Amino acid sequence: MKLQFLGAAGQVTGSMTLIQFENLKILVDCGQFQGTIAEEALNFEELPFSANEIDCVILTHAHIDHSGRLPLLVKRGFSGKIFCTQPTSHLTEILLKDSGKIHETEAVWENKKRERAGLELIKPLFTEDEAIESLQYLYPLTYHMPHSLNSNFSFNFIRAGHLLGSSSLLINYHENGIQNTLAFSGDLGNGSNLLELPPETINKANALVVESTYGGRMHEDISTRAEKLVAIIIEATSRGGTVLIPSFAVGRTQEIIFELNHFIKNNTDQRGDQLKHIPIYIDSPLALEATKIYESHIPFMSQAVQDFVGAPFKMDNLHLVTSIEGSIALNHSPHPKVIISASGMCEAGRITHHLKHNLWRANTHLVFIGYQAEGTIGRQILDGAKSVKILDVDVKVGAHIHDLHGFSGHADEAHLLAWIQPIQGLKNIFINHGEEESRTALTVKIAEFEKAQIHLPKLGQIYTL
Repeated sequence: MKLQFLGAAGQVTGSMTLIQFENLKILVDCGQFQGTIAEEALNFEELPFSANEIDCVILTHAHIDHSGRLPLLVKRGFSGKIFCTQPTSHLTEILLKDSGKIHETEAVWENKKRERAGLELIKPLFTEDEAIESLQYLYPLTYHMPHSLNSNFSFNFIRAGHLLGSSSLLINYHENGIQNTLAFSGDLGNGSNLLELPPETINKANALVVESTYGGRMHEDISTRAEKLVAIIIEATSRGGTVLIPSFAVGRTQEIIFELNHFIKNNTDQRGDQLKHIPIYIDSPLALEATKIYESHIPFMSQAVQDFVGAPFKMDNLHLVTSIEGSIALNHSPHPKVIISASGMCEAGRITHHLKHNLWRANTHLVFIGYQAEGTIGRQILDGAKSVKILDVDVKVGAHIHDLHGFSGHADEAHLLAWIQPIQGLKNIFINHGEEESRTALTVKIAEFEKAQIHLPKLGQIYTL
């Protein structure tokens, strides 16, 4: 058994691991690099294998940093199955099509500048049509159902609690007459997401590949996150301001909608009454599509969602922006409001236009509710930049900035350690999907209770189990 780390090795995007076992070549995830120009350039590099030699892909969840190079893989000759859960299949469909549109739009934008400068034109990483072409290979499986690739290799999914349909992965393989288990954490939730069932645990494994996004950090405001968000919204709008919430269209937006709906239903005091009269706008076509998928997969979600009286993702004061004209109108309206818009790291989508028009205003409140990768506009703002370039325009950061870690979809260090500690029989632990500081911090903590050899893979590095 060989593992080669081809993404998310020292960074939090581009997840992809190549497994070579007997005559099988398998990819666990096939994600897109996101963040700095240097990181995104990695998407265009040649892969260290022939795509038509890959037997299958095992996809842990739908987020683009795990699924976003699937159309590229198909474009280069892959024609095997892409195994995933049913909800992941549905979410991946809308995410990849949206990503293809974004790549096409960005290529057109860049080529206009290149044409003026007399430079060679570029092609998009993949198009929407190429994304659609890749969807035929999605092959949904149910949780806990073992699936064999040959007589010595099988795998199954268990709940990861990070996103609708998200999974950890258990691979059982026989080698030299010995049965072994290789586990992939995937992206783990922290058990506090009101939409998700908590991550399932693993009792035994010989080797573990574990994410480390929040190694060395704790989500301090988990129990008070809804109250803090509501307080910000009420404070800002009572003073005539706009609240901007950059949110990942798939997962985080639905969580925020349900949290606010849940708050209104369960708080009949003045705060609940105030909140239900504040207009909240969801301005993301992708988020609207994703919400429909969430509405059709209620049985996969938490008991809180299943027991909710009424529609979990509908409120009287919630407005769905369905047109570009409606989105533009929001920035010309003087009325207090909340705008939830993608992308979550402020790199693309309609949130960039809202930031351009509102970030410089003193009565704007910008609320971050998710991880901001290095090099992104969101990270620059969080790191204290006085101005940022948005849509080729320098915009002053005059808004109030809030960072609510409690809404993160990732486990923090304490949750990661609690998930790892019960696993018996570990000989090797590979820490990926984290920046170097986070991986190092998690390594130190794991070493306090675990005797397994701990590895911090570099991009392209190969290990033999």
